[in-house]
Amino acid sequence: MTTRHAVGLTAIAVLSLTACSSDDSSGALGDGGTADIAAAPAQAGVLPAEDVFEADPVFNIDPSGTFATMPLTTTIDMACAIVFGETEELGMIATDSDMAGGAHSEHMPLLEGLKPDTEYFYRLQGTGIDGNLYQSQMYTFKTPVAAETDELGPNAALDATVVDVSSEFSEDFAGALAIDGDPTSEWSTDGDGDDASITIDLADSTDIVGVGYRTRSMSDGTAVVETYTVSVDGEEFGPFEVGQGLAVEEFSATGQEVTFAADTTTGGNTGAAEIEVYTAP
Repeated sequence: MTTRHAVGLTAIAVLSLTACSSDDSSGALGDGGTADIAAAPAQAGVLPAEDVFEADPVFNIDPSGTFATMPLTTTIDMACAIVFGETEELGMIATDSDMAGGAHSEHMPLLEGLKPDTEYFYRLQGTGIDGNLYQSQMYTFKTPVAAETDELGPNAALDATVVDVSSEFSEDFAGALAIDGDPTSEWSTDGDGDDASITIDLADSTDIVGVGYRTRSMSDGTAVVETYTVSVDGEEFGPFEVGQGLAVEEFSATGQEVTFAADTTTGGNTGAAEIEVYTAP
């Protein structure tokens, strides 16, 4: 018997960009936040970024309130970024979390270093393959109060060792980055798709009460692990669904080596932004 917890990107801001010139335009942010347009205009001589949005962007804010992503589609290929900060001076920048880089129409900027329960200003901007510069109006969003999630026990993966991976794209996407406690770093395979797997050694036989999995993804929709299985010293559990954010599954097992194996994926350089193994409190 397993129990699944949804600990995903639950705070979502949908920005109404069709009325971006109106001072009272705003979007709704799930429980714990708002998204509004600030008064400052876009830079003169630069085309409105709103003109190339295929649909209203959606902000996905992690329940921790410390990072967010904005899946965004543009009508032309462009290099896209978000500049943001706690004041209108901004000061931070988020680029596509796509290791391929370059101009494309599907974007996934990753905003790191956010504070819970804090208002931020931001603009979307970029350069299109048409040679034009684009910049949006100034917007604001507020991160939610940090969510309290069910604590199953300590995460033993933080002290584990990666002993096997199906492959690694490069040293910058090594297997060890899946157990470093940082959801903004990633283990990526070299095109393994459904055959992606990673095995970690907990050093000693351990009473396990659950696991967590946060998939990586590419801006073109590939590299997403949709379901996966877990093997503890050869005993298999799952398949489990992943979804957005950290998906937590409860089950009981005892063992030392834990293997996470992709079951169904969207193909490509699959892997994990973070995997966790919970032990009895």
